[in-house]
Amino acid sequence: MKQVIIVNQSIKLPKGKLAAQVAHASVGAFVEADDDARVDWLEEGMPKVVLQVPEAADLLRLYDQSLQNGLPACLVEDAGRTVVPAGTITCLGIGPANDEDVDQLTGELKLL
Repeated sequence: MKQVIIVNQSIKLPKGKLAAQVAHASVGAFVEADDDARVDWLEEGMPKVVLQVPEAADLLRLYDQSLQNGLPACLVEDAGRTVVPAGTITCLGIGPANDEDVDQLTGELKLL
């Protein structure tokens, strides 16, 4: 079991803002997972990996693929209160889910 958070690299977020957006994606995807996946992931120590893609379109594609494959996912769109305009797509959380299922979608992505 693992979770991945994928960051939109086309926007250069300050470290604090990036951390907050990654946290939103992680919690949001966790909430979308079924009870068994949540329990298993928590028991395994909440393994997660943070990856990157060049632009928001990549996140949208991966979000759609996640849903088509039955994976819990959360696409984060910023509220626009600080650094970026409202609606800016910042990150995507996928999982917790089986490693193999997550890797089918994200295995070729680079670490952040």
